[in-house]
Amino acid sequence: MKLHFEPNLDYQWQAIEAVCDLFRGQEICRTEFTVTRDPADTQMRLGVAQNELGIGNRLMLLDDELLKNLNDIQLRNGLPPSESLASGDFTVEMETGTGKTYVYLRTIFELNKRYGFTKFVIVVPSIAIKEGVYKTLQITEDHFKSLYSGVPFDYFLYDSSKLGQVRNFATSANIQIMVMTVGAINKKDVNNLYKESEKTGGEKPIDLIKATRPIVIVDEPQSVDGGLQGRGKEALDAMNPLCTLRYSATHVDKHHMVYRLDAVDAYEKRLVKQIEVASATVEHAHNKPYVRLVSVSNKRGIISAKVELDVKTDSGGVKRREVKVQDGDDLEEIAGRAIYAGYRIGEIRVEKGNEYMELRVPGGEHFLKPGQAWGDVDMLAVQRQLIRRTIREHLDKEMRLLPKGIKVLSLFFIDEVAKYRQYDAAGNPVKGDYARIFEEEYRRAANLPEYEPLFKGVDVSREAEKVHNGYFSIDKKGGWTDTAENNEAGRDNAERAYNLIMKDKEKLLSLETPIKFIFSHSALREGWDNPNVFQICTLRDIRTERERRQTIGRGLRLCVNQYGERVRGFDVNTLTVIATESYEDFAENLQKEIEEDTGIRFGIVEADQFAHIVVTDANGKASPLGIERSKALWESFKAYGYIDAKGRVQDSLRRALRDGTVEVPEEFAAQRDQITDVLKKAAGRLEIKNADERRQVRVRGEVHISDEFKALWDRIKDKTTYRVKFDNEALVEACIKALKEMPAIPKVSLQWRKADIAIGKAGVVAAERERGAPVGLEETDIDLPDLLTELQDRTQLTRRTIYRVLTESRRLADFKRNPQRFIELAAETINRCKRKAMVDGIKYQRLGDEHYYARELFESEELTGYLKNLFEAKKSVYEQVVYDSDTELTFAQQLEYNRDIKVYAKLPGWFTVPTPLGGYNPDWAVVVEQEGEERLYFYFVVETKGSVVADDLRGKEKAKIDCGKAHFEALKDRENPAQYKVASSVDDLFIRE
Repeated sequence: MKLHFEPNLDYQWQAIEAVCDLFRGQEICRTEFTVTRDPADTQMRLGVAQNELGIGNRLMLLDDELLKNLNDIQLRNGLPPSESLASGDFTVEMETGTGKTYVYLRTIFELNKRYGFTKFVIVVPSIAIKEGVYKTLQITEDHFKSLYSGVPFDYFLYDSSKLGQVRNFATSANIQIMVMTVGAINKKDVNNLYKESEKTGGEKPIDLIKATRPIVIVDEPQSVDGGLQGRGKEALDAMNPLCTLRYSATHVDKHHMVYRLDAVDAYEKRLVKQIEVASATVEHAHNKPYVRLVSVSNKRGIISAKVELDVKTDSGGVKRREVKVQDGDDLEEIAGRAIYAGYRIGEIRVEKGNEYMELRVPGGEHFLKPGQAWGDVDMLAVQRQLIRRTIREHLDKEMRLLPKGIKVLSLFFIDEVAKYRQYDAAGNPVKGDYARIFEEEYRRAANLPEYEPLFKGVDVSREAEKVHNGYFSIDKKGGWTDTAENNEAGRDNAERAYNLIMKDKEKLLSLETPIKFIFSHSALREGWDNPNVFQICTLRDIRTERERRQTIGRGLRLCVNQYGERVRGFDVNTLTVIATESYEDFAENLQKEIEEDTGIRFGIVEADQFAHIVVTDANGKASPLGIERSKALWESFKAYGYIDAKGRVQDSLRRALRDGTVEVPEEFAAQRDQITDVLKKAAGRLEIKNADERRQVRVRGEVHISDEFKALWDRIKDKTTYRVKFDNEALVEACIKALKEMPAIPKVSLQWRKADIAIGKAGVVAAERERGAPVGLEETDIDLPDLLTELQDRTQLTRRTIYRVLTESRRLADFKRNPQRFIELAAETINRCKRKAMVDGIKYQRLGDEHYYARELFESEELTGYLKNLFEAKKSVYEQVVYDSDTELTFAQQLEYNRDIKVYAKLPGWFTVPTPLGGYNPDWAVVVEQEGEERLYFYFVVETKGSVVADDLRGKEKAKIDCGKAHFEALKDRENPAQYKVASSVDDLFIRE
């Protein structure tokens, strides 16, 4: 297959134009310099051959002219303007999968066409990317020659053993493209680039490069620069570049940004695949002492580790949570569970590349690396389910896409080569667990009726072996090995693998090639993008490092058909990520990675965000709005309350966008639609409450001192006490019956859920689309806990009573099936019976005239709320109502706007009714005025619920409501007492009982 390249994609052309326009005003200009052996020649001592000319780039523009060009480009592209030309570095940001390599290669030819520049050096961080760039140069050679009238050009990979190529680079008049890794140039003491060589006539190759004043193109500069020490950046500057063009999706240093196509833009313009996540989460598996090392750290000399444990919750359940630990910590104490008895933290090692944590367990110790777990369910059983799901997703897409001539590929990232391929004593390859499981599951799927059209006439037994292969580092003997590029031997091993897979890039796209499933360690994390990867399955833990963007980046490119033509549309281009974390966590962590990698601030309107909006003057001339006017518009929106001082979108803007009532200053009225489009992208989800938005809520004096509110308060202010009486035998019988009727105890299972991931200016949002039936997992070697002690602690019943309830319920077999889940459900069931027994036998009594809630507490007790959950009120005892849900907001609005409501109060937290289940705080106190022959007042205490049907309320919730009803019944010893109501709307108050 030959890939077809589209020369006129507008977003790619905009990136090319952004760089080329930097040199607007530059005449076609080249430098010719004499390469001579004469040491007396002061022009250039390069020492190659007498009278041979070298050709280099030359810049004629002044810094002021360059800066003006730069600012014009930035204004055009809606980017913050550079105030000065601090360096010759210029940044292009392009999301993974949008053709970044093609763009900078095309830019080379465009710069040559417009200005005559001929010398270009491409610097990359790794061998993988170097091989990827070289492969792209090979497959685009004819394409570029057809676009640029057959212009001659040479390209090569820098090789320290072939330094004659560097001499040709300097002396040739053709376009010269040299591709090199940063590792080849940043170690001067051992680097041939900085040593005199016979192959260059006795001179240093670096001097030849310097003389040409190359345009240096840096692919992934955040990895090339060399971090804080900046050795890579020093090496780039040592080449004396005319300028440095920096291309990446994840820049750290954004020198003079000229073009930006970020993750949000790429997704919204559908330039990359849509993402969906099929998440597999293990449920009901807390029967073993589970410990997973998340990370280690050394902050201010304090060495600690972050681990994931199964921690006891306040409600008595178990939740998997991350906690920080140090050497010597007792995990039984931290987790609050006896199952961790004897488990302690040992040594924590933070040395980079050798991080681990010692876990001391009864009878020994284990050393966990980040991402590794102890005591988890059988991971191979989980991984089998992941492989099975990936095969099913793959075959489903084949059924849809094969008729369109689209080859479907799936990619597995694994933790170590040995799990896929091993070698026996004679050096013969042997299938590892993953390869064996894959073939078993592939044959199983092939026999399913829904896939029969795909396997007609196919020998499935042989096919299962042919459709998968691995790409890993290759040692000198030809065997596969784990990838490590931190030494020369590792780099050589990696290069052999990259050569192989790059050569196979087009073959893999052909339907004639049987390989459809690719297993890799880390060789494919960067530098290799195949457009037809539709499934990515992570059989290794990706929760420890920031790997989600890197992982999904391998499959974001839009697919191609058998003619090598790009096929567009989300209906075809959907990348399915099969992962062992919930889709909610995946989306949340993907958003964090995007924010950290790109600097995008979701849910924020930037002051320069309107700069690129097109304005047409009276003569019909179009131009960008500009930075200054963009800032003025931003200030207007802050004044309207649409954004806060940091640009964070407020709910008032969301409501205005929803209702179509967004205010725009008069001078920008003509651009209203464009402005609204920008705001819509930034306004999405509700933000987390911000402490800066907390406000004190004040008492409304005229309501507080009104006769109506005083009369209301006199009817509800008194405190009560209660007595509980119940029949022990009846409680035991109720517990036995409830345990018999308790739901079946589930086995440890894998729950599949699939969700669409949408990336927008407001954030990364996951929307669940489908859910599969739980898949049971076998759990062995479980140590059964002391059931009687556990239930006694959770229910406070005697051991004798618990024993009787358990034996007569005949549910003990379920305990062995899943001990932890049985304990949780049994305790919850028994406590529910206890609550009902207590509430059924409860009796309240008023304490006396001196025990009551004073009305003055409204003024002395502080009440606060956040701007996001405050409702302005006139009839309330407070100036604003603090609401906690949409139900409460709606009820407050109904109270405020109903003319029969005289006054009301959202009862503050200090107003509580004592119950056996803890304090109960009713929602509202309301005075209803009804006019007729005489003016009547009705007094209510109201609990608002979405439903007033008793069966819809949770057990504990209903019990507290029953206690509240009994409490206010005890206060009905006066004329026209307050009535207690459960209501879903104000209309319920007018229904007379």
